[in-house]
Amino acid sequence: MDSMMAVFLSLLLSTSLSFLIYFLHRTNHFTRRKLRLPPGNLGLPLVGETLQLISAYKTENPEPFIDDRVARYGTVFTTHVFGEPTVFSADPDINRFILQNEGKLFESSYPGSISNLLGRHSLLLMRGTLHKRMHSLTMSFANSSIIRDHLLVDIDRLVRLNLESWTGRVLLMEEAKKITFVLTVKQLMSFDPCGWTENLMKEYMLVIEGFFSIPLPLFSITYRRAIQARRKVAEALMLVVRERRGESERGERKNDMLGALLDGDGDGGGGGFSNEEIVDFLVALLVAGYETTSTIMTLAVKFLTETPLALAQLKLEAMARTCLWESCGDDFEESSDGARGASVDFFSTLEEHDEIRRKKGETEGLVWEDYKSMPFTQCVVNETLRVANIISGVFRRAMTDVNIKGYTIPKGWKVFASLRAVHLDQDHFKDARTFNPWRWQNNSAATSSVNVFTPFGGGPRRCPGSELARVELSVFLHHLVTRFSWVPAENDKLVFFPTTRTQKRYPIIVERRLKPCKV
Repeated sequence: MDSMMAVFLSLLLSTSLSFLIYFLHRTNHFTRRKLRLPPGNLGLPLVGETLQLISAYKTENPEPFIDDRVARYGTVFTTHVFGEPTVFSADPDINRFILQNEGKLFESSYPGSISNLLGRHSLLLMRGTLHKRMHSLTMSFANSSIIRDHLLVDIDRLVRLNLESWTGRVLLMEEAKKITFVLTVKQLMSFDPCGWTENLMKEYMLVIEGFFSIPLPLFSITYRRAIQARRKVAEALMLVVRERRGESERGERKNDMLGALLDGDGDGGGGGFSNEEIVDFLVALLVAGYETTSTIMTLAVKFLTETPLALAQLKLEAMARTCLWESCGDDFEESSDGARGASVDFFSTLEEHDEIRRKKGETEGLVWEDYKSMPFTQCVVNETLRVANIISGVFRRAMTDVNIKGYTIPKGWKVFASLRAVHLDQDHFKDARTFNPWRWQNNSAATSSVNVFTPFGGGPRRCPGSELARVELSVFLHHLVTRFSWVPAENDKLVFFPTTRTQKRYPIIVERRLKPCKV
């Protein structure tokens, strides 16, 4: 309710600006004749179509607002939401154009609540050379070679550590957040789970809740709590940064993100960062590292649970890494629910994994070769990313008048590149709103030749942790299906505003499976 009230209050507080924008764009006929705007409707004075957008997402349809307008106007249309005229795009070509022209024709633009809570030095708000430099640094700590040689062992260990405590009823979303948070803290600052990380996570969750509230403490309890929590998070991180800076000055260095930030830029280049800049950067990376990945983990399990055949095949693939077919025939018969013949692709998968497991002990962790030998798991990951669309789209602001496909986006206007609308378009994916991981076998998912699958965005701001998120999800699914069977504790459904999530944090009842048989 607080987030909904925040929307109304923010609209009232921006009345003057909204009216000016509305007046200019409704009455300046010369400009409208000169510029061919995309078709659409600016809606009511002041509020535009914001109320329609909010009410539309109360349904279980993931894209009701865009679906309705695409049917009327086409894949690019004009509207007026959250106090500003905005061009929405559900066109993959236009989306790619917007993403690729970051810093040239478009610049990032986010609500004040997010900007204030992340801090002015966060990666999300950086622009130009500094953003390029920091984006490159982040990628250098999340690329395939770093994951393979350094991060995978911690990912495997920390996932197994969390699962050891599972019993009875489990709120999957909460446990997934614990997993991804400790993984991110480990990567950034080399901390293992402890009381300090638990307390930090509690405060951090309050910060996240404030992202979609009005950025005025007087009107929003949620935002006031978020600001207070952000202050505590910053103080805790500042103590760590100061301590580590002292260690660095004494010649002691850890091979993590904080170490690279203290060095300057991680590659020997000049220019150090202040403690405040480092804290802001760490705050933003904690958001990127744990919030979205934990949601993907939860929804992958939900979708698999609702698609028994896919879950059966995933179990088969995972069991190929824990035992031989002959050794686990009985367990397979029981767990697959009669799906022995679910897909002939399993047999080739089995051959890929037999030799790996022959050389492993019961408790030995996964290695990079195991991760690369999970073909159906990668299909599940791709399909979860496509259907769930944790990042529904990205906002940008036009830096100049932009002409594209016969339309003009005026300077200063917001644009919204909807990634979800493209992913759920029947023209690009057959039965687009059905969870079907088999569509990704043989890389034949998309029905068009255009690059329409962009779950991590694109261009200079493409998510630098995309491969890391895939690895974390794959390792989690492997250990989940080999250690547990589960059923939903109660019905839970997806909601899509202000972000994609489950209403009840997806409660499940887990039962520990027999230990994997030895080869």
